Amino acid sequence: MGKVGEKLDIDFVVSTGDNFYDNGLTSDHDNAFQESFTKIYTAKSLQNQWYSVLGNHDYRGDAEAQLSPVLREIDSRWLCLRSFIVDSELVEIFFVDTTPFVDEYFTEPPEHKYDWRGIGPQKSYISNLLKDLELALRGSTAKWRIVVGHHAIRSVGHHGDTQELINRLLPILQANNVHFYMNGHDHCLEHISDTESPIQFLTSGAGSKAWRGDIEGMNRRGVNFFYDGQGFMSVKLTQTDATIEFYDVFGNVLHRLTSSKQLHSSM
Repeated sequence: MGKVGEKLDIDFVVSTGDNFYDNGLTSDHDNAFQESFTKIYTAKSLQNQWYSVLGNHDYRGDAEAQLSPVLREIDSRWLCLRSFIVDSELVEIFFVDTTPFVDEYFTEPPEHKYDWRGIGPQKSYISNLLKDLELALRGSTAKWRIVVGHHAIRSVGHHGDTQELINRLLPILQANNVHFYMNGHDHCLEHISDTESPIQFLTSGAGSKAWRGDIEGMNRRGVNFFYDGQGFMSVKLTQTDATIEFYDVFGNVLHRLTSSKQLHSSM
């Protein structure tokens, strides 16, 4: 990652959740923060700002610890919020807290406890989140619109599609000209094209515990690329072009996606 980051002269890094395994952080003073973040991503190119969302494993610990400004005092690169927007004019990135969408975490958590502080009633939280997202997407004037969440909308990996996101989140993305939806959750690399819109689904969850060897074969429509191993993804954007590359741990390019849009000039 460091070598690719240097080559591309990256501006920032996005983490798609499940930031600390297996059960998040115990507090904002948990040594795991430095052991699994600060002391791992030491390359010069990775000293830029990191933007992170929470994953389901993060909710199994003290979820609010990862949102704490105390962590930013320990390592200024770190920024993790539930849902937020990063706007660089060229691209607007909408980070969405997807874990509360998944019903089974509320109804069937026999061996796991989830930290739902700050969520309140599940239905109200999701409804307000979607309302805010739709409003923000409608008002966006950015050339590129990217939505980032932990859970996949479409995946042929271990967990497969997330039906709650297909039902509630996807229609909003389709109606508001979102270009890319990026996620983690499944420990693999994937590129799947939406069959009903130009949206490209991009899974980059291959930072750990990969090589599962299982593929969810229920819905393989639109699958362009699947890699059941460790790796990461890069995104390069200009006014007219997007280049997304998937890498293995050695920095070899496994798959490349390019997308272009027309520049419109007024006379």
